[in-house]
Amino acid sequence: MEYLIIFFTGIVSTTLGTIAGGGGLISLPMMLLLGIPIHSSIGANKVSNTVSAFSSFFHLFRQKKIAMKECYWIIPISVLGGISGGWVASLISAEHLYIIAIILLVFAFITSMVGKRNFTGGNILKPTRLSVPGLYGIGIYDGIFGPGQGTLMLYLFAYLKVDYIRAVGYARLATFSSCIGAAVMYISSGVIIWGVTLSLLCGSVIGAQIGVRLAERLKPAYVKPILRIVTIAIILQVFVENVL
Repeated sequence: MEYLIIFFTGIVSTTLGTIAGGGGLISLPMMLLLGIPIHSSIGANKVSNTVSAFSSFFHLFRQKKIAMKECYWIIPISVLGGISGGWVASLISAEHLYIIAIILLVFAFITSMVGKRNFTGGNILKPTRLSVPGLYGIGIYDGIFGPGQGTLMLYLFAYLKVDYIRAVGYARLATFSSCIGAAVMYISSGVIIWGVTLSLLCGSVIGAQIGVRLAERLKPAYVKPILRIVTIAIILQVFVENVL
C-alpha cells in the first residue's frame, strides 16, 4: 500500500512540477509522512526527477517544439550550479538556507506581480549576461535547497520572453542536469530505498507525460496565476516548517 501511495504521489507531484514547478511540495512531505527517512526521501526525489524531467524534455524535443542547438549550453551550467549548490550548502547553516530560500521566492513572486511578461514572447534563448548567471544561480539553489527550482526557472524564462512551451522544455532540461550529480551522490552514499524510489520514479514518468501534454494546451495567460499560487504555497511551507 505504501508503494502504491508513493506511485500516485509521483503522478500528481510531477504533473504539477512540469506545469509550474513545486512538485516537491507534494512528494517530499508525503514520503516523510509515511515515515521514510529524510535523506532517502530527498534521494528518491532526485533520482525520479532526473528520469521524469528528461522524459518530458525528450517529448517536446521529439515533437520539434524545442531545438537542441538553442539549449545545449543549459546542461553544463546547470550541472555546475548543482555541484556548486551542494558545496555551498556544506558551508551554510540550515537556518540560513531556509531564510535564503524564502527571500528568493518572495523576490520571484513580487517580480511576477509587477512584471507584464506572460510567456507571450518568441525570443531565442541565448547565453547572455542575464541568462547564464540566472541559470547558474538557480542551479545553485537546486543544489542547496530544491523545492521551487522549476518555478524560479519559469520566472526567468518569462522575463527573457521565451514562450511557455519552450520554457517548460528548457526548465525540465535544467532540472535533469542539476539533479544528475545529486542523484549519483545519494545512490553512492547508500541511502536510497529502491522500492520507494522506483515507485516514485514510475509515477513521476507518467506525471511528466501528463504534465507536458497539459502544458501544450495551457494558454500563456493562465500560467502566471498558477505560478503565483505555487510560489505562495512553497513560501508558506518553508516558513511554517523551518522558521516558526
